[in-house]
Amino acid sequence: MERLLAILEDIQPGVNYAECETLIDGHYLDSLSIISLVAELEEEFDITIPAVEIVPENFNSAKALWNMIQRLQEEG
Repeated sequence: MERLLAILEDIQPGVNYAECETLIDGHYLDSLSIISLVAELEEEFDITIPAVEIVPENFNSAKALWNMIQRLQEEG
């Protein structure tokens, strides 16, 4: 989770990612940030994020992102 928080902070500094649950709905992450985030997550966690996973439910909070990452790693 710490690596995820560091990646988020690099992409869009100044957001309390540990507690924010409206990253998409609150417009903290825009489409370009999401594209960068997907690329970083795929490289860092050795996963592939299919287009069907790129939905607000998976990207609205660090916890939701972490759950998606863990699920995709398990599905491997």
